[in-house]
Amino acid sequence: MMEKNAVKLGVVRGLLAAFTNEAVAKGKKPDEFLSDEEAMAVIQRSAKQRKDSIAQFKEAGRTDLVEVEEAELKFVEVYLPTMMSETEVEQAVKAKMAELGVTSKADGGKLMSALMKDLKGKADGVMVKSLAEKLLV
Repeated sequence: MMEKNAVKLGVVRGLLAAFTNEAVAKGKKPDEFLSDEEAMAVIQRSAKQRKDSIAQFKEAGRTDLVEVEEAELKFVEVYLPTMMSETEVEQAVKAKMAELGVTSKADGGKLMSALMKDLKGKADGVMVKSLAEKLLV
């Protein structure tokens, strides 16, 4: 508030409201807090919503709204752990394929299930899926 940064203040207030809503949805009492995993899920959901909004606003040609959402997304991403790079994800996919003995697209579901358990919160699910599909030929 003292910085007079309206964008950052709006993001922080929005996240606090999302935490409260999540706590109520989970049936927690007012004096109980969310676990770290639950709080991280709320932040990730907020970032995903902003990314989806940016894509929709770009399609509609609303550059003014795109700029606002991108500024908010920068502040939300400060609270997220750094995601794995594409090369790191590709190495993880190859290692999991070798570990499970997956060689065809028929086993893609089994591979994705195991990958998402290992990489949840560390890598973007869309990137993991596209790399797994690319490597399963």
